[in-house]
Amino acid sequence: MNPDLLSLKKIGKSFPRVGNDPLVVLDNVDLQLKSGEIVSLLGRSGSGKSTLLRIISGLIEASSGEAEFKGRPIRGPSGEMAMVFQSFALFPWLTVLENVELGLIAMEVPRDESKKRARHAIELIGLSGFENAYPRELSGGMRQRVGFARALVVQPTLLLMDEPFSALDVLTAETLRTDFLDLWVEGRMPIKSVLLVTHNIEEAVLMCDRILIFSSNPGRIAEEVRVNLPHPRNRLDPTFRKIVDSIYARMTTHNAKQSPQSDGAFPGLGLGMVLPDVSTNLMSGLIENLAQEHKGRADLPVIAAALQLEVDNLLHLAETLQLLRFVELSEGDIALTAAGTRYANMSSDDRKDLFADHLLAYVPLAAHMRRVLEERPDRSARISRFLEELEDYMTEDNAKESLKAVIAWGRYAEIFSYSESATMVVLLRRDAVTATP
Repeated sequence: MNPDLLSLKKIGKSFPRVGNDPLVVLDNVDLQLKSGEIVSLLGRSGSGKSTLLRIISGLIEASSGEAEFKGRPIRGPSGEMAMVFQSFALFPWLTVLENVELGLIAMEVPRDESKKRARHAIELIGLSGFENAYPRELSGGMRQRVGFARALVVQPTLLLMDEPFSALDVLTAETLRTDFLDLWVEGRMPIKSVLLVTHNIEEAVLMCDRILIFSSNPGRIAEEVRVNLPHPRNRLDPTFRKIVDSIYARMTTHNAKQSPQSDGAFPGLGLGMVLPDVSTNLMSGLIENLAQEHKGRADLPVIAAALQLEVDNLLHLAETLQLLRFVELSEGDIALTAAGTRYANMSSDDRKDLFADHLLAYVPLAAHMRRVLEERPDRSARISRFLEELEDYMTEDNAKESLKAVIAWGRYAEIFSYSESATMVVLLRRDAVTATP
């Protein structure tokens, strides 16, 4: 039997909020990790993945549940775990060698031994010859290699990685992933297991043995996917593509059903609907791409590749268009509705009119703002008037993003104008617009 290296049982995490109920980030999370595995936590931004990683690392405590590493409760940071972060997190005044040595110095490893181990880690990760360079003299990919060397030099049992490739360009990220997997498969690293946080579906399928799909609000493990493919994996392999497609389908399905109180993909009802700040240019671009290149229907992975969008941004975009009734999402596919097809074939002015109709009909905040402004003699109001109202339903950050999104959409549709200097929103006259498309 291969015993659990890491065991989490019913982990919950919440944060206090002034004047409101606590913000629940994680709820009832169970996770087991065995030696020899690479496991991914895959989900949208804000689903609690990074928070869970910090609980595992001992940087923060869970609000509830039990977290054990090698059969012992996690009470704080452990020398048997190391983390690679999204940002390079290097000290700019230290050389590569000195940055890598930091963890060993903290462990009070003798200086000669620490230098020897640091040089070995630097060589292992492919940076020989750069020991005396400073971070400013390195490319992004090289700086992240220093981050990997710094994590590996302490010879951890478990390596935690928080989106370690997301700050890199596509080619550099692919090279670093490949080099890391080569070292893992060849058994040249001291680590026994890896826990990877990502929102990149292809990255998870490329690297991991198991993928734990997170839902949001609060974060829970919605489903587990096993990837029984040998390394190295081929992105063009039909089985690889099938797994990627199935995960897109599962993420859209789980996100739409995650809470009986939520309206589809958006947590909250009515004015409590948390909206993503999605560009109308991207909305138009996706509709046009579907209409012109895919006859109105396509797989989400195909669209992600065509528009070069990460899954987080793609799902926000697709779900917003679904909210506006311009597309439908089903089993990892996206298809234009009749209204979406009409929009694709309209002139610029007619598009704005149709978008305005749908915005007022299907986004409660837009319709509410229009009613409030219509009742005012000067048809204007300060942004703070709506922000304070929204904060009764959601966090301050969500209120700001939701209001920013609706104002941008309303400006495109010529329903509102907005003065940034005066922080005032003004209703424009649109006699042709109704709320019943």
